[in-house]
Amino acid sequence: MKVLIVGGVAGGATTATRLRRLDEKAQIIIFERGEHISFANCGLPYYIGDVIKEKKELLLQTPKSFKNRFNIDVRIKNEVVKIDRDKKQVLVRKVDSGEEYIETYDTLVLSPGAEPINPFKLLKSEKIATLRNVNDSVKIKEYIQKNNPKNIVIIGGGYIGVEVAENIKHYGSINVTIVEKAPHVIASIDKDIASFVQNRLRENNINLILSNGVRQIKEENNIFNILLDDGKIKADYIILSIGVIPETSIAKEAGITLNSRGSIIVDEHMRTNDKDIYALGDAVEIKNYITNMPDYIPLAGPANRQARIVANNICGLDSKYNGTMGSSILKLFDYTLATTGVSEEKCKMLDINYKKIIITPFCHATYYPGASEMIVKVIYSQKEKKLLGAQVIGKEGVDKVSDILATVIRSKINIYDLEDLELCYAPPFSSAKSVVNIVGNVIENEINGLVKNIFWEDVENTDTPYVLDARTKGEYESGHFSEAINIPVDELRENIDKLDKNKEILVYCKTGVRSYIACRILIQNGFKVKNIMGGYNLYKEIEKDRLK
Repeated sequence: MKVLIVGGVAGGATTATRLRRLDEKAQIIIFERGEHISFANCGLPYYIGDVIKEKKELLLQTPKSFKNRFNIDVRIKNEVVKIDRDKKQVLVRKVDSGEEYIETYDTLVLSPGAEPINPFKLLKSEKIATLRNVNDSVKIKEYIQKNNPKNIVIIGGGYIGVEVAENIKHYGSINVTIVEKAPHVIASIDKDIASFVQNRLRENNINLILSNGVRQIKEENNIFNILLDDGKIKADYIILSIGVIPETSIAKEAGITLNSRGSIIVDEHMRTNDKDIYALGDAVEIKNYITNMPDYIPLAGPANRQARIVANNICGLDSKYNGTMGSSILKLFDYTLATTGVSEEKCKMLDINYKKIIITPFCHATYYPGASEMIVKVIYSQKEKKLLGAQVIGKEGVDKVSDILATVIRSKINIYDLEDLELCYAPPFSSAKSVVNIVGNVIENEINGLVKNIFWEDVENTDTPYVLDARTKGEYESGHFSEAINIPVDELRENIDKLDKNKEILVYCKTGVRSYIACRILIQNGFKVKNIMGGYNLYKEIEKDRLK
């Protein structure tokens, strides 16, 4: 069996090594247009910021190591430029010399990846960069260290844009601006959670220009004049992080079926419309695990899993790819943001029936030093009794909580079972009632009608809301919702006659715990109440972001 693989890195290289472990006799050839066959592309922003010091630390494998360990023929700087499906052969061009040659195959694997979107290709300048590979990161890092630019503009506020912005701030003196056409950064999260992210960016002196696209870039006297939809800014250096598009031109020319975006359409076995050609990674359309609809979610983890499935199927092991959830995580200075499944915004867009909760628990026992709060937003289906998505942000424990919730979603665990999950506990690591257990408790309380929840956007859309602040007097005086009256929860029973029973009372505290207790007291005394989820902590973040 002769298998040709187009493209290395996560998809192609992983396919090749799995193939070798399954079939010692197969002839395996990888063609990589660049000079590195396997590198840590998710580590590129950290190399730019000098967190990863040496370029060699990004290089996971070399052609020599592939040959020595796996007996795989790796041909770097060799680009596959044409596929002849009838003859089952490819045309390969050597990048340095331009020399071309033919290579036949029994099975062909396409892992060409995706390329950064660059609508300004006609503007040739060494001071406009995209980030796709090791050489890109080397060029960006060298330019910054040699030229010390004063103003760097990052166009695009997705994961890469935010990671690059943080790492450039490690140099200290550079003014960094993110320009994002959407209303908020990180498209996979909701506006309320994005407020928290945007506040952290601004606190670390990263400028944000939101809901504003770039119309034109002109270079004059070594300075870029950037014309926006609304206004203009200047920059010494520009990094494009607008997004990526599948690099599938050779597949299209060969008659392999693509969708309107240009992604290769594959079946559950990662096979294209040609039975002898497989495709994977950032070049393919996948099924969204939550919605069961076609989607495009380019991530390294799914690419690695797809690679294993491709190799299995080539070697006769029936393996299926069941979809992508979009689980991802982002370092944000001393905070961490993680998301999995679908967001509230996506549910609205796809008309998915959902409910949501927002809690602000501590990462571990509060009596153990260093306990910090996190914000956890969970989307769930009451009808199907399962989680649909989660967004978590905080200083500690975010990866643990989000990974557990991702596992719950993947396993389709009943939401009532969240309360029964027996998770590891010791004061430095968690609370006796873990964050995930609390999620289950809050959902159960809502479903069983023990409390009705409301959110800050609902409060602001209510005419003359009647709001009760259940915090202490000192907390109230340090800042509160403008319409709120203050009765601390511990003093509520003896002051209950001060509240108007004819009005619906909206109750909040700092995080949502005391307000829930207040709601239960009031409900059992004949009041109509709702609990404002997320508490004053979330309100402060939303207001702070709004006022910028």
